[in-house]
Amino acid sequence: MRIDFHASPEPTLGVEWELALVDRTTRDLRNDATALFEAATPRMAEPHKLHSELLRNTVEAVTGICRTTGEAVDDLRRTLADVVPAADSLGLDLYGGGTHPFASWSAQQLTEGHRYAELINRTQWWGRQMLIWGVHVHVGLPEKSRVMQVLTGLLTYYPHLQALSASSPIWAGVDTGYASNRALMFQQLPTAGLPFQFERWEEFESFAHDQLTTGVIDQLDEIRWDVRPAAHLGTLENRVCDGVSSFEDLSALVALCHCLVVDLDTRVAAGETLTTMPPWHVQENKWRAARYGLDAIVILDADSRERLVTEDLADLLVRLEPVAERLGCSAELAGVHGLVERGASYQRQRAVSAATGGDLVAVVDSVVAELRAGL
Repeated sequence: MRIDFHASPEPTLGVEWELALVDRTTRDLRNDATALFEAATPRMAEPHKLHSELLRNTVEAVTGICRTTGEAVDDLRRTLADVVPAADSLGLDLYGGGTHPFASWSAQQLTEGHRYAELINRTQWWGRQMLIWGVHVHVGLPEKSRVMQVLTGLLTYYPHLQALSASSPIWAGVDTGYASNRALMFQQLPTAGLPFQFERWEEFESFAHDQLTTGVIDQLDEIRWDVRPAAHLGTLENRVCDGVSSFEDLSALVALCHCLVVDLDTRVAAGETLTTMPPWHVQENKWRAARYGLDAIVILDADSRERLVTEDLADLLVRLEPVAERLGCSAELAGVHGLVERGASYQRQRAVSAATGGDLVAVVDSVVAELRAGL
């Protein structure tokens, strides 16, 4: 099976931001995406940048093809500047967390469409549990032969991205003890979770052929890996990050994703052999980052060296400074330091819960307020 990779001559950028819809008063989820589309579309210069998702409690804001982090974030800000007033008219707020702290899965409605219905029919209870939201970052790559090497190299930095973005500590009214419950929920779906580590594009083609032949998938985008090639776009799609609650956090995470992919591709193109880790280390790092967030001690290499993730991040940011300068995102990449200093979203949510005696409505209020502050 041949899969054409429509290579990107430049390291372009695209971002997809999933957002939940919560009631202005109760702070519970509302299945009103259709009403929001109807209210928002007349306001929007580019209505195609607001998408539906699996459940009617969710919308997704997407960018066009961008060159810089600043351009991508401004694109999303323009979209939400049109969507938020429409949501206001319906008594809705946009919520940017990886999970909702107290909503019940049984009250959520499926978006119409055969593809979504078939997903739920197949996955049953686990599919219905998917009250999760994330941010996806696409980075254009110029050469098909390097895609799988870059993907495998990026897995070394999986826990850094997961820890920084973790925003799903509370599930069904209970603090799970995890920084990202979303990460472990999502991997329950068939073909979701960590990717296989292929060295060559042809191995990916062979894998996809087997998946299609045996009926595991009906089309390529049903491969739901945390990091995956988007062949039709010519990008590597990073799906590691939890939902994001502020433009400030979003800018930092997008810049880090952009710099990492471009740095790895540049090194492969220069003939360098990237540092990679065996799958068992990658899997353990995912669990540690989901469990401990920014307090995770992560495995660095195949020699099993370990380090606190924030310490490794500090050195990583220094190494990526020249890449950020080239990509025009130096200020945004430096924003990763600020994210660590103010605490990741999971830490901020727990602080609100502790300060209010476990008031989960107050937690939702705080997440909503962070998004509004950026507008």
